[in-house]
Amino acid sequence: MFQKNYETVFILTPVLSDVQMKDTVDKFVNLLKEEGADIVNVENWGLKKLAYPIEKKSTGFYVLVEFKSEPTLIKKFELEMRRDEKVMRFLTTVLDKHAIAYAERRRKGEFNKKSEVKEEAAK
Repeated sequence: MFQKNYETVFILTPVLSDVQMKDTVDKFVNLLKEEGADIVNVENWGLKKLAYPIEKKSTGFYVLVEFKSEPTLIKKFELEMRRDEKVMRFLTTVLDKHAIAYAERRRKGEFNKKSEVKEEAAK
């Protein structure tokens, strides 16, 4: 069984409560697990301003899910995303070796150290 690394970023409607938002994220993560995907990382980026209005809304809950799965699972996963009215937009990408290395470094927090150094220098 050949598995590829994928990353999906999706935007949930801002009218959801925190509990509803977390339930929706759990629904998609559990769908991936049930289909045999290995969840690498789930990040909730929180409520952010959109670059342009979507469905007359100017904000949305951003969520990132990194996973390994069979390529055949993606169609089923994206179909469920399209069917869910809470999802305003989504994008699934295949990660190459460079993107995988970058994602690992980002999860370790290597890219946040510059802001920490600036904060320490300001003190």
